[in-house]
Amino acid sequence: MIQKNKRAWIWIPVLYFTQGLPFVLVVTVSVIMYKKLGISNADIGLYTSWLYLPWVIKPLWSPYVDIISTKRNWFLFTQLLVALALLGVGLFLPTNIFFVTTLACFWMAAFASATNDVASDGYYMIGLTQDRQSFFVGIRSTFYKLANVTGQGLLVILAGFLENYYGDNTKAWSVTMIAAALLMFSLTLTNFFVTPKFESSEAIEKQKPAGFFEVFRTFFSKKGMGIALAFVLFFRFGESQLVKMAAPFFLDSRSEGGLGYTTSEVGYIYGTIGVIMLTVGGILGGILISRDGLKKWMLPMVLSINIPNAFYAFLAITNTTNKFAVISTVVLEQFGYGFGIAGFMVYLIYIAEGASKTSHYALATGFMALGMMLPGLISGYVQEWLGYDGFFIWVVIGALPAIFILKYLKYPADYGKKGANPEA
Repeated sequence: MIQKNKRAWIWIPVLYFTQGLPFVLVVTVSVIMYKKLGISNADIGLYTSWLYLPWVIKPLWSPYVDIISTKRNWFLFTQLLVALALLGVGLFLPTNIFFVTTLACFWMAAFASATNDVASDGYYMIGLTQDRQSFFVGIRSTFYKLANVTGQGLLVILAGFLENYYGDNTKAWSVTMIAAALLMFSLTLTNFFVTPKFESSEAIEKQKPAGFFEVFRTFFSKKGMGIALAFVLFFRFGESQLVKMAAPFFLDSRSEGGLGYTTSEVGYIYGTIGVIMLTVGGILGGILISRDGLKKWMLPMVLSINIPNAFYAFLAITNTTNKFAVISTVVLEQFGYGFGIAGFMVYLIYIAEGASKTSHYALATGFMALGMMLPGLISGYVQEWLGYDGFFIWVVIGALPAIFILKYLKYPADYGKKGANPEA
């Protein structure tokens, strides 16, 4: 019988940090990089939002992660591919066709990263009992977001330092992306040594799906799936637009409605106290769900991920560059994200319950990615049309659909609570 929860405090932080790093590099750090290399907001919003597509369509190949080989083999292989793709970005940046070639490398990284997500999440669900899944969702979300902060914070700080050192943005970002590739190589090697081989058990072999199309039929035939997917699509409707335009907002000049911050300042803001608040929010969310169940905390968590958007609107409307106001806004955003996403991820685990849970979870997160990609595609155009002040007001309004749908969701009140419906 498989030994669940084995060494979870070791492999969960490393595995989910590795999962988060390529995502933030592909969809967020690429925004800052292209902004500093002279690409327009409209093009940034359009082309980098298309990079979400692999996370949207990953359910099309997710059954093969269940059927072929082990999830551990899948995530080790795809993490190595991500490292190679990031190395490609760094090497192609100094060329005259950098925009096309680096986008191609980011596409490769995106497909590999999306597949890594499927394998890592499946590994998480087979390696933990249900109550431990709920407890560790805060830990995994925290380390996933810490990877985001590493990319959006530390690596951006490095890029800013190198911009000043070299006096050449292209060279600075080339070195930064090569450094990111080396970090990804080291994380892949670490995962090789710290992740237990759960899937050697015959019990795991029996959980493989009967067939490719059966995976989709059983998922969409679940009771209440229509309203569940509507909630998943709209949960991050406002945030999906904010994350695309937050960095340009910080970097654009005052005359353009931005705050006029430097690359290094943006990195420092995201990489300092925001890290602490993110960690507190994520861990607290997981602990509270494990203690009380999902129902009690779902509404506060939905609000916590959306309310900080109003502070971005305040910054844009007042055009303030006050460091305390800006840092406070980022701190609230980081805490709110860490706290709020914990409930969302536990809900995704709930709708993935049953046979083929790895593939079903991939389907659920695919719809989550679709909810990020579609609004992100138009975010640059909306910002250029409304200006930063009108754009952030629109982002605040974007929270309303999820709040409305929330009251129609059906799930056990004690889902995720320690001792409730324990696995055998």
